[in-house]
Formats: sequence, C-alpha cells, structure tokens
Amino acid sequence: MEASSWEADLLTLASGGDERYEGGGGARPTATDADFAHCDRVTREHSTTFYTATRLLPAEKRRGVRALYAFCRVADDIVDEPGGDREGRLRAWGAAGTGAAESNGDPVLRAWGATREAFGIEVHLAGQLIEALANDLDHRGYEDWPGLARYCYGVAATVGLMSMRIIGSKGEPALYAIRLGVAMQLTNILRDVAEDWRNGRVYLPREDMERFGVTVDHVASGRVDEAWRALMRFEVARARELYRGARPGLGLLHRDGRFAVSAALELYSRILDDIERRDYDVFAGRAHVAGWRRFGLLPLVAWRAMRPPEERA
Repeated sequence: MEASSWEADLLTLASGGDERYEGGGGARPTATDADFAHCDRVTREHSTTFYTATRLLPAEKRRGVRALYAFCRVADDIVDEPGGDREGRLRAWGAAGTGAAESNGDPVLRAWGATREAFGIEVHLAGQLIEALANDLDHRGYEDWPGLARYCYGVAATVGLMSMRIIGSKGEPALYAIRLGVAMQLTNILRDVAEDWRNGRVYLPREDMERFGVTVDHVASGRVDEAWRALMRFEVARARELYRGARPGLGLLHRDGRFAVSAALELYSRILDDIERRDYDVFAGRAHVAGWRRFGLLPLVAWRAMRPPEERA
C-alpha cells in the first residue's frame, strides 16, 4: 500500500522541523525518580488502559512513554480549561516541552525533557502537537479530507511518532505510525460526533457531508437517515483502510513494544464495529468495546504482534 498524496505531505511534516520549535540548546534536562513517579500517577489517573498496557514495556521505556503521556495530558487539560488565555498557556507549555523555555521545576516537564533527550525525540514533533491543539481552539472545521488528516496528524500521529522513538524500531515505520495515528483520531471523531457538537465543533469534512447530502442539521438534531448512514459507512471504511495500512508497521517495532501497539490498533478498530452495530447512531450513546470483547481479542493481539513482518500486510 503505497503512500497517497496526503500521506506524502504528512511524511514531509514528520521529517522536517519547525522554526518555532527548534529547542533551547541549553543544558541537558535532568529528572528525578519522583518526577517519573508523578507521570506514572497522571497516567494511572487518566487512562487505566494505557497504564496497564505500558506495564509490558521495560522499565526505561515504560517511564518514557508515561512521561510522554503526561506531557500530552497536561496540554489537553489546558485546551479544555474554561476561560483565560488558553492559547498563551498552551504555547508556554509547548515552549517548555521543546526545550525553548525553562521547565520552572514542573515534574512533568522535567521527566519529559529527560525522556526527549534520552531517546532522541525530535522537538518539532512535540511542537506540531501543540500547534494542532492551539489551532483547534479557534475551530472552523475542515473543508476536505487532506485538511482533516493534517489535524489528525497533529493531535495523534505526532504522539505515535514520538512513542515510536521510545519503543524503538528498525527500517522506516513513520508512514505506518502516521496511518495508525490518523485512523485512531478519525475513529474518535466518528464516535464523538455528538459530544463535539455540544462543544461547538464539527470535524467531518464539509466536502464529504455535501457529497452524501448531510447537513449540520443532521448533527444538531441527531438525525440518522440514509444520507447519514451513507456518510458514516464511507468514513468507517476510510478508517478501516488506514488500520489495514498501518498493520505492517508492527513488525518494524522493537519486539517488547509490539503487543501494546497491536492492542491499541485492534481495540480502537473494533470501535468501528460497535458504530456499525448501532446502525451508525452515534447520538444515542458512545460506541465502545465491551470488557469481555477486549479480553477475547487478546489472543489475536498477541498473534498479530508476534507474526513475521512479511505476513502483516
């Protein structure tokens, strides 16, 4: 599955820097065990699933991915805080998170800075995450799929690319990480249409909505008709294709990190199944993967994580 034009554009973003986020070039960041323990607590408090999955990683990598999670979690919390200068606070957090400003004793920033340096994580990836979150504060929607894909890259695929540096890999798995990040964020968007509307946001591309005869009134009133179902079928198929295109990248990851990434891929892709089971009515309840279904997927996750790379396409 070769890279499409929009994927090629995102690969260029992933490989290039951003002059606003070049890092500080100062002293090497240091962190204490207490700083990393704080990141552990943040991770456990906000995502028990992620916290449990990362227990499978060796200690140094586990500390690193939880520091990354905590850095991203704080950025998300700033965006969600009501009132005040959210953009200013977010950009200040981004400057400190890329080494362009001091951490001022913040345990998350210290742990993340040490992780960033230890694993050679490119600062422009963290900067692109902050930029995408900042741009979404003034949400105006997306005209077409490449525009939405770029947003998904900024808020999700950048995190996958940074995680990939911590987990370790061979070859060049960036395209697969981008596909997985975009697929997972698109899944979030399809699942959370109603919640996003309540927050004043519609992420579905206007071009796609017009193609299938869907209007903002569908979203506002929670109308599920044939036009809505056709649009959702199209977007679900797009997400599934991205998941399929991401799977070969599992074989390029270091062996001790494959299970966690494979679990994320398989579990998130099954949210699409639940959307279909609901006949695309994402307004009446939040699509999810039930606990017993998650348990039943574990053998599949393990099998796919351990298969030779040539069998993963």
